[in-house]
Amino acid sequence: MLKPEPKNIHIYLESNPNPNSLKFVVNEILVPEGMSFDFPTPADAEEAPLAQELFMYPFVDRVFYMSNFVTVTKKEDVEWMEIQETLKNHIKTFLQSGKLILDMKAPEAPEQEETEIVKKIKTILDEYIRPAVEQDGGAITFHSYHNKKVTVALQGSCSGCPSSTVTLKAGIENLFKRMMPEEVEEVDALG
Repeated sequence: MLKPEPKNIHIYLESNPNPNSLKFVVNEILVPEGMSFDFPTPADAEEAPLAQELFMYPFVDRVFYMSNFVTVTKKEDVEWMEIQETLKNHIKTFLQSGKLILDMKAPEAPEQEETEIVKKIKTILDEYIRPAVEQDGGAITFHSYHNKKVTVALQGSCSGCPSSTVTLKAGIENLFKRMMPEEVEEVDALG
């Protein structure tokens, strides 16, 4: 019986606006298109073996999976130069072994009737905002719309990023006010 060839995994690093987060970009898709998984604590990573392993390092503060990358947020008291190769090698070895990064079934989204306004908000998020946020190692998802206020959830490198509030108010909120002036007066983030 032939032994399967080990996976040929390549990883490169990308910085992002959050100085405590680093994006580890892999040459294969890790999670299905449009899905993301955020693990702010080790307890949240119960069904995510790679995240569990990364949390064993005392300097890891948060782990996020999306598309073809893993974003790791470190504790502030350590420098990236001291730990980035350790993390890169760990992720590479894990992926080359063929292990799955998730042990769970994809969550099923509850069926909800969407208004035309909510559909338009989601379209703007998908077309104008999400690509830029993903480029920076994070994710943004629609949470709710009520009384002309859009609430979004920020994940990955966006969580705790010093510039995320400025991006949210100066960038995202202004875009919505320009594109939907009658419907949107404010954009806020959960947490």
